[in-house]
Amino acid sequence: MSIIKKPTLSFWQIFNMNVGFLGIQYSFGLQQTAINPLFLFLGASEEMLPILNIAGPVTGLIVQPIIGAMSDKTWSPKWGRRKPYFLIGALIGSMCLFVFPSSPVLWFAVGLLWILDVGNNMAMEPYRAFVGDKLPEKQLSLGYQMQSLFVGAGILLAMGSIVLFQKIFGAEVVEGTDVVPTWMYYSFYVGGVLSITTVLWSVLKTPEIPPSAEELEEINHDKSQPIGARIAKPFAEIASAIRDMPSFMWKISAVYLFQWYALFVYWQYITPLFMKTMGYGISEAASQSAQMSLTYNIVTMVVALALVPLTLKYGGKKIYAFSLVGTGLALFTIPFIENSLLVLAPMVLFGIGWAAMMGIPYTMVSKVVPQERRGVYMGILNMMIVIPMGIETLTFGPIYKYLLGGNAINAILFAGGFFIIAAILAMRLNVTAEESQA
Repeated sequence: MSIIKKPTLSFWQIFNMNVGFLGIQYSFGLQQTAINPLFLFLGASEEMLPILNIAGPVTGLIVQPIIGAMSDKTWSPKWGRRKPYFLIGALIGSMCLFVFPSSPVLWFAVGLLWILDVGNNMAMEPYRAFVGDKLPEKQLSLGYQMQSLFVGAGILLAMGSIVLFQKIFGAEVVEGTDVVPTWMYYSFYVGGVLSITTVLWSVLKTPEIPPSAEELEEINHDKSQPIGARIAKPFAEIASAIRDMPSFMWKISAVYLFQWYALFVYWQYITPLFMKTMGYGISEAASQSAQMSLTYNIVTMVVALALVPLTLKYGGKKIYAFSLVGTGLALFTIPFIENSLLVLAPMVLFGIGWAAMMGIPYTMVSKVVPQERRGVYMGILNMMIVIPMGIETLTFGPIYKYLLGGNAINAILFAGGFFIIAAILAMRLNVTAEESQA
């Protein structure tokens, strides 16, 4: 397979190609902080929260690798390779966000979360491959840390909107009434607008690199096959890619098992934590949780690009492992702080960790997988995210109820321990000379 020489892009070209991540991550931010309070408003119990969130892991496991494999074998002179997928995904996500706060009952909101997750996963995976497609290896770290910056910016806006609208419109008392408060509507409406407009910005500003003659010949060959063969092709690609997967990716799957299990626990139980430690109602606790996310995403935006020279100097493995230790220490601290301002301090460590998690692994993987299979391997990497999340949704409800005493404090401490284990496993992430695609 011939390798296409990629031109070096300017800072603003890399910036423009990643703007769409802002809207995608705004939606993801709402899932982190607003969806679980919304479920609580509609009558869900705390121990139900893990299983109600199973949509994310299941849709991620199914959608991302399939879309990745399909986008590897797609080319349109007008629309490109990856852009059609994340544009359609953004449209689906945008429509769901406009409808979400109007959910009349719990089952409707849960069903809508499934559709929203399909759209978000359809947009997310090709976007990861899109950066790898466009950038030469020397700019991969900048490209993925720029994505990390927009991860922080999108979630920052989502959390900021929740805090703002709750302060302005949150006087109403709706605890236990199975009604979503009016203040939650506005954050979802902003997300609906951002989801599609930011993706359109990147689609219109960033042309894709055409495939090589060999790739185009293979793509045209696939198009000429019967419909059954074309449907089966992505599944065959996924199976083949897993069979040929570099050992580095197996090692990172162990890190991700503990890292993403812990993150899902944090997102689900940080609101119940503040209901316990600070005596808040759901609205106040949700606002405090949003302030936590607001803080760590501000830090993520500040440090994301600063991690680029650090990873070049000390290596991605060490910076990644160090950041996971810091995240674990933050979670060990939060349950013992009862001051609403002081409790924001540990989120500095969490924000550094989040910046590393959203950039460094993608840079490392992009260097060890074949260019022509980058889409399917980015999909498999995201499978390694959603499988731990799926395990968490199925197992943590009983763990929370029977082993942790139904206590949100213990849940957050449990997550902190998993981050420390992830950090230890991250020290095994060595790239061999045979695996490097340099």
